[in-house]
This record gives sequence, structure tokens and C-alpha cells, in this order.
Amino acid sequence: MAQNDSFNLHLISDSSGETVTNIARACLVQYEKVNVDKHVWWLVRTPGQMNRVIEGIKHSPGLVVFTLLDREIREQLEKACRELHVQCISALDPVMKAFSHFFERTARSEIGKQHTLDDGYFDRIDAMHFAVQHDDGQSMQTMTDADIVLVGVSRTSKTPTCMYLANRGLWVGNIPLVPGILVPEEIAAAPKPLFVGLTRDPKSLSDIRQNRLRIMKDDRTQDYADLGKVRDEITTSRRMFAKYGWPVIDVTRRSIEETAATIIQLYNQRNTSTT
Repeated sequence: MAQNDSFNLHLISDSSGETVTNIARACLVQYEKVNVDKHVWWLVRTPGQMNRVIEGIKHSPGLVVFTLLDREIREQLEKACRELHVQCISALDPVMKAFSHFFERTARSEIGKQHTLDDGYFDRIDAMHFAVQHDDGQSMQTMTDADIVLVGVSRTSKTPTCMYLANRGLWVGNIPLVPGILVPEEIAAAPKPLFVGLTRDPKSLSDIRQNRLRIMKDDRTQDYADLGKVRDEITTSRRMFAKYGWPVIDVTRRSIEETAATIIQLYNQRNTSTT
């Protein structure tokens, strides 16, 4: 195939598709200049639903990656792929086989088991509510109930990082640093939360703010995106982080997931050192 050809990729799941999507995404980022048309098929649980999937594969042949637990549905797909001469791969088989060998147990084939409405699920919902209530400096009177508090100037990815962490069950709030407004000492010095300072390269931050002003047609003062003013904000924020000894993460070239992973490591390390 020529380098600029497009490849069909069929992602099939009997549940939400989160697992197979994440696996495919993690692999695809390793391939540059590859055009992929993703065909997603979620909640495939009956022979009739699988027939529609197979018709889609016939129409757009390509690699098939699946997470299917029902043996009948899986065999239906595998048989069709053999007849179509299409490669078909189970995303979970190697890991499940390794687990079964290690635990000397046979896995239960329960669809959607990872999404069971157990205590962990409701803990995550509570954490999400807390993050919404304590976003952007809201509900400061209960901010210190958080497990983690993110602090940083505007546009340092505080909110999306909080939501990602909340989805992991952590109670997280965030406080914006606004020129001329100090974080109350009783909050900044609170012992319970792990405070983490978020920062970004001033030029990158200035560009992001300018773009936001254009998109939102915001008429706020241009000091918000002025490079010199942004540098001053970053410098002031770093002084504050240093004052309280907070760990600092530069989010300039980090994804939300990478930032969150670093924060979780810091949180776990602190909890381990205090036990």
C-alpha cells in the first residue's frame, strides 16, 4: 500500500468500548503518517447485532480488534473474518490467559463487569460531584476536604485534570491564581490535601490565551494574553509554590493523562511516607 493510503480499523466491544478504544489509541500513536478510518461497534451482544457488524466489515475490509466475552458472538465474528480473509484479534486474550495461568483460575465471562455499580463506582460519582463543586476556586470553605488541590494561573489545564483524577475516585479541587488576589493562608497551609502547582511555558500560555480570546470574542483586557504579563504571572505563581514547598508540574508538553499520572504518583508517595 502507498504511504498515503487509508486503512480501515474495526473496533468491536460487547460493552462501552472503552478498553478496546484505549488499546487501539495507545498503539496508533506509534505510527506516523498512517491514515486510519475507525469503525466503532459498541454493545454488540446478539447474533443480529453481530450480523450488522459483519456487513460493515464486508463493506470496509480492514483489521478487526475486539473485546467480546460471549463465546457464540465471538465465534460468529471469527468465522466471518476467516471467510472474508480479514485479520481478527482479541485485545484481551494474551493478558487473560496470563492471568488464568498465574492465578490458576478460570475467568468469569461477565459482560461489563468493569462497570458494575459497586461501592467504587459510587465513590467515583461522589468524587466527580466534589470536583464540580470545587472547580475554579468555588466552595473554598470546604476546599481543604480534598485529597488533592491543584493551583495555577488561568489555562494551565486545572479543570480537565481535576475531572480526570475525580474519575479515578480522588477528591480534587482547584484554585486559580489571579493577579492581586492571594490564596487564603488557612487553605494554603492546610495539612490534609496534597497541593500541586501547575505551570506552563509563558509563550505557550500567551498563545493559548490569545486563541481563547479570539474564539470566545472576549473583550477582557489584553493584559490577560500579553506575554510580559503572563511571564509575571508565572514567576509569581512559582514563588508561591516555592514558599509552601508544593511540587510543581510543567504541563506545556504533557497530556492530561500524563499530568494526572504524575499527580497520582506524588499522592501515593506522600501517603506511603506518612504511614
